[in-house]
Amino acid sequence: MNFKQILFRFSPYFGLLFVFLLFVILCPPAFYSFFNIKTIFTQTVIVGIAAMGATMVIISGGIDLSVGSQIALGTVVIAKVLNMSGLDGQASGQVSLLAAMLSIFACMACGVITGLVISQFRIVPFIVTLGMMQIARGVAKWLANEQTVASPANSMTSLMLVEPESEWLVLGASVWIMLILVVILSIILKYTILGRYIFAIGSNEQTARLCGINISKYKILIYMLSGVFTGIAAIMQFSNLTVGDPTAANGMELDIIAAVVIGGGSLSGGEGSAVGSLIGALMMAVLRNGCNMLGVPNYVQEIIIGLIIVGAVLIDKLKHRLR
Repeated sequence: MNFKQILFRFSPYFGLLFVFLLFVILCPPAFYSFFNIKTIFTQTVIVGIAAMGATMVIISGGIDLSVGSQIALGTVVIAKVLNMSGLDGQASGQVSLLAAMLSIFACMACGVITGLVISQFRIVPFIVTLGMMQIARGVAKWLANEQTVASPANSMTSLMLVEPESEWLVLGASVWIMLILVVILSIILKYTILGRYIFAIGSNEQTARLCGINISKYKILIYMLSGVFTGIAAIMQFSNLTVGDPTAANGMELDIIAAVVIGGGSLSGGEGSAVGSLIGALMMAVLRNGCNMLGVPNYVQEIIIGLIIVGAVLIDKLKHRLR
């Protein structure tokens, strides 16, 4: 492996290190304090978990623009189910678990419908997921009567705490959940038949079909699993907001796709990794956290992240040329 190949392969890691060291120099010491580092990890959770699902979709040559709307739908579903306990008391553990499971199921159902339409009617994923983005957002507003849905006290609200309730955990529960999901997805992509088929479909769908892979079946499965990750991200979003919000995560799908691209995923399909997507999400969290400490306006942050996305796509093109 020559220097160029090493540079391209590990560019997301070098990028994250460069951004972090840049802010270490520019920001006050509070930036690299242990508490702020834990805060950055916690701020990565929602985009990072959703990016796990988007990683499978993008590796397979697809795209999903509906993730943000699915997250909003998931928060509303959780709040509506929790309200079964009444707003005055504490929601029981069983009701909280039911709410979380139904949130995941709602997002998973969106994924199944998306995968079915894409595979059965051969419509490009961009159009199908654009439609699902509007449908999921509309259903969320309908369920919530176009307003936020309050919920009783419940066990999910502690998930996104920076400081864990048990000190021995060091990091918040949400961060550990994200790291466990990264390990699970890495194993799926590297060591299972499903992972090999995901890469095969993204690399060359026609060749994969000729090799006997049931493309329709696996596309439905990929979008369904993506919905599972999105549902878990919705639980984290609810924990962060503590209410069901049909307008939540508006535009977050762009951050999620950006995390995958920055982390080495190719929009052409066939490339990407769970760890790379997490690195991409971390890089954006570091950027936003550091810029906020420096008092950089939000529009400047968006411009910087946009430039990084374009740079990541450029690196992807250069990698293909090198090959």
